[in-house]
Amino acid sequence: MNTIKEFITSIESEIIDIRRTLHKNPELANEEYETSSLVKEKLTDYGVKWEAGFAETGVLGIIEGERPGGTVALRADMDALPIQEANDHDFTSENNGKMHACGHDAHTAMLLGAGYALEKIKDQINGTILLVFQPAEENSPHGGSKQMMEDGVFNKYTPDVIYGQHVWPSLPVGKVGIRDKEMMGASDRFKVTIKGKGGHASMPHDGNDALIITNQIIASLQTIVSRNVNPLDSAVVTIGRIEGGYSYNVIPDQVTFEGTVRTFKPEVKEKVKQRFHTIIEQTVSAFEAESDIQYLDGYPATINTPKWAEQARSSSRKLLGEDAAPALDPALAGEDFSRFLLEYEGAFIWLGTQIEDAENQKPLHDPGFKLNEKALPIGSEFLAAVALDTLKTLT
Repeated sequence: MNTIKEFITSIESEIIDIRRTLHKNPELANEEYETSSLVKEKLTDYGVKWEAGFAETGVLGIIEGERPGGTVALRADMDALPIQEANDHDFTSENNGKMHACGHDAHTAMLLGAGYALEKIKDQINGTILLVFQPAEENSPHGGSKQMMEDGVFNKYTPDVIYGQHVWPSLPVGKVGIRDKEMMGASDRFKVTIKGKGGHASMPHDGNDALIITNQIIASLQTIVSRNVNPLDSAVVTIGRIEGGYSYNVIPDQVTFEGTVRTFKPEVKEKVKQRFHTIIEQTVSAFEAESDIQYLDGYPATINTPKWAEQARSSSRKLLGEDAAPALDPALAGEDFSRFLLEYEGAFIWLGTQIEDAENQKPLHDPGFKLNEKALPIGSEFLAAVALDTLKTLT
């Protein structure tokens, strides 16, 4: 690991520069053409063999050790979000309405840094390390991981274990978040249109107020978590957008609302989904109206394999000290890496990237999100370390 650290230290400024270049030029899901080109260019410069064309813009770097052994995959996502950046540093987004507000620019840069160092010592590696650069993580419920697997990303090299890493602004630099099982939640989404009958505000008896019906439905949906889900389980039903109405004196004939459902356990997800449909359908029926329900099953919950979570925890402690992996709660945010974990054993890890001015740290997906770039070489070292340690365990 001293050698790995030396190699990563030697390109630390380049890792940061890659991240800033990507940050200035963010691309949305399924549009990561320039990002993909940069990844392929850097892998070529580093001498890493690569294959491309998975989920259109996905790239697979391949580092084959000169000794036989297992196969470990390391994954980084590449896409940005449709957010207008509100920061004022000198590498803010130059693409209007697009921003790396979830740290995928850092993920890509850190994996490239790890790949550089691992390629330098491949004569000492027992097995194969795969570098998976994934598009469209933010494109829920479709995502890029499933498409990459369907396109054969692991047909030739099948991972025994796969790891993903995500910047985490609530953790200080030098800390990592690792849980044995639940890390992140299932993330379903919905769009519901309530159809009533419009009319004049002064004559409500001649109409069927879609706004009143929607209000009743939204209030009732909040009872799912409070009255239908075991208090010891986790679930969230959030309405994030409502659109309807024409004027102060017009009864609206149609209202649309959108939101999300978050859970961990499959049985809880199904219970919430069933109650969601029942409440809407029966409420609409009671008001003699109509509804159009679009419910999209999103990413499944991200559930770590305990053995490899412990391996990641051990690697972090060797690299960063005994207190590197504090106990923490899972998050109900969704993550496309979950689909890799449905097919292969592995673990998802949060990397501490809290800025120095912690009180002003903005969360992920915020227009003012920032990360502490001191964490970037740590992230590269950790990816390399956990891959090498896992290969030793597999041997």
